[in-house]
Amino acid sequence: MISFGALLGVATVALGMVLTPGPNMMYVVSRSIGQGRRAGLISLGGVAVGFVVYIVATALGLSALFAAVPELYLAVKIAGALYIGWLAWKALRPGGVSVFAPVEVEAHPPHKLFLMGLVTNLLNPKAAIMYASMIPQFLDVEAGHLFWQSVQLGAVQFCVSMAVNGALIFAAGTIAVFLSRRPSWLRIQRYVTGTLLGAIAVKLATDTSRPVPA
Repeated sequence: MISFGALLGVATVALGMVLTPGPNMMYVVSRSIGQGRRAGLISLGGVAVGFVVYIVATALGLSALFAAVPELYLAVKIAGALYIGWLAWKALRPGGVSVFAPVEVEAHPPHKLFLMGLVTNLLNPKAAIMYASMIPQFLDVEAGHLFWQSVQLGAVQFCVSMAVNGALIFAAGTIAVFLSRRPSWLRIQRYVTGTLLGAIAVKLATDTSRPVPA
């Protein structure tokens, strides 16, 4: 079983990342605003399957790699800290554009919505690097069962992402109107998200813990 600290850590990082606009959020929100909530939910279904693929692939790969070469932990940790720091900068830098800005989109049938959601996630570098760099930060090598630890931690990220994106689908139209009338609120959201991610990046970069071979 994963520890409460690992669960809380993954949930915190996952929340900070999902609140930073990326391809997945942009796709499901744009579909919700332009084609309705049903289209947004179908698109999110494709994104969900993409996350399942990442969870299984990451768990299988990490189980073998960390069992054979635990020293990879340090390299992955540094990569994760750099990536999260980059996301923090993207959130804090001036000139950001709201993902909730109304746009004209071509209506897609359900099967294409699902497929596009899946492809968008599978080709999303944010998702790929997140699983490769975030999950290992919270694995307890001494506890063993790295595969199931990875699956459980991935499930935490999955639940956070689905909950936030699902809520955004239902609230996308309202949020778009709200932010169009109050641009200062968008800046506040970006600053809070960026500060949270920056703090996490610093913590990861300064963590001196090392995995112990099983």
